[in-house]
Amino acid sequence: MNRKPLLYVALSAALFGISPPIAKVLVGETPPVALAGLLYIGAFLGLFMFTIGTRALLHRKNQEASLMRHDAPWLAGAIITGGILAPISLMMGLALTSGFAASLLVNLEGVMTAVIAVIAFREFAGPRLWLAMSLMTIAGVFLSWNPNQGTINPLGPLLIVFAMFCWGVDNNLTRQISSKDPVMIAEVKGLIAGSTSLAIAVLLGSTITVDASILFALLLGALSYGVSLVLFVKALDGLGSSRTAAFFSFGPFVGAVVSVLFLGDAMTGLIVLAAALMFFGVLLVATERHAHSHRHEAVTHTHEHERDLHHEHEHPDGKDGPHVHEHVHPPIVHSHVHWPDREHRHEH
Repeated sequence: MNRKPLLYVALSAALFGISPPIAKVLVGETPPVALAGLLYIGAFLGLFMFTIGTRALLHRKNQEASLMRHDAPWLAGAIITGGILAPISLMMGLALTSGFAASLLVNLEGVMTAVIAVIAFREFAGPRLWLAMSLMTIAGVFLSWNPNQGTINPLGPLLIVFAMFCWGVDNNLTRQISSKDPVMIAEVKGLIAGSTSLAIAVLLGSTITVDASILFALLLGALSYGVSLVLFVKALDGLGSSRTAAFFSFGPFVGAVVSVLFLGDAMTGLIVLAAALMFFGVLLVATERHAHSHRHEAVTHTHEHERDLHHEHEHPDGKDGPHVHEHVHPPIVHSHVHWPDREHRHEH
């Protein structure tokens, strides 16, 4: 099995995991909707400068498959749900929730993603994955309970849960185009989503003060929404939606550590229990070994690949490393351990 997607999703999760506690600080100085826009504009600017810089300094040409017209509906849906609705809901929820609790509630994105992947896109999910997602859901309930009041304060957590649902939809839509250039996907998403959110903020009468907080928001967006999204798309291509989202639960632990160490949030017994349940859920998915005899139907498509078990076609120019071109997969029946990646979206 290709282990690169695991590295991609771990780095992506860590970069995104630091965003809730830091955004919790920024949302006190910047209106939530405006902050959501600045984060995605930061993602676009960071990736755009990276693209221009690498091409100018390293004379490196793009080797990824470009987006096509038929990819537009998937990308548009991902931008609306994950680029506009989700970050605005998250920023509003952060204003009503502690940074630590918000960091761990982000784990529920995996639950939403898995449910949507199985129901709407027929992705395989075994008992281990459902047990893992159940543990994460229970942990989310613990995080919403205030033992001092004996009640659940729903507004802040519900806004964050809604954001996680929107990102779950986004993840599954993005998976449909995950074989295409991830930097291009992130740039388009960042530009459109960021501009739209900033326009909404202006229409709502929000005042955006030009100060150091804007620079921090743009930098956070470049890392936690830009670079993180590029790595996440590459992980989607190699792991499938539900497994990528489950591994992505590593991210909130990073955010929780940042929140406790630097923002002074308290470490309660319920939070520790919730963190333990979420960690065990991630471990269940990480140790999954899925193998069976399966059939690949004939298909012709274009994406970045290198010579492996599913790409043994001839190359007249002798290409062996990662490259992009249209190629044909002949029908084949075989058995091996695999993820529900680009090559294994078959029925079970």
